[in-house]
Amino acid sequence: MSDMLVPLYKLPEHHALLRTLAESGIEIRRGLVPEKHKVTAWVRENFRPSWVDECEAAFARVPVSCWIAVEKGELIGFGCYDATCRGFFGPTGVSEAARGKGVGKAILLACLHAMQAEGYGYAAIGGVGPKEFYAKAAGAIEIPDSTPGIYKGMLSALRNPNG
Repeated sequence: MSDMLVPLYKLPEHHALLRTLAESGIEIRRGLVPEKHKVTAWVRENFRPSWVDECEAAFARVPVSCWIAVEKGELIGFGCYDATCRGFFGPTGVSEAARGKGVGKAILLACLHAMQAEGYGYAAIGGVGPKEFYAKAAGAIEIPDSTPGIYKGMLSALRNPNG
């Protein structure tokens, strides 16, 4: 899986999507440090163990670089940036029940706009699975010869290819 690059100066507007989700009861916001244990437990239950480590790194930043999606008081999605490397978006995930509602796109754009506000010109997305999604949602382009990229030799990858 190769990496992708997003020119942050070309990001699409995202406020209309955030409003639409809010009107349907879904809030996209930056996580709060006191929520770290709940977010990391949810990520551990639903995704890869290595993503928990990245979430913890995102919660250790000021400002926190983990954004979450909440519906009826329940976590339904998350996305991080500056977790494994500065300037990198990810990991990110949305519960199966919430997929197809625009939650993933909203989290992605919220994170990328936050990165732009913090002074980044570009964002990298490492080890991308759904290339078409990132290209359409944020204008991401594939970085040639970027596999395995920053993940080369990662211990968990050597022990367990799933994370």
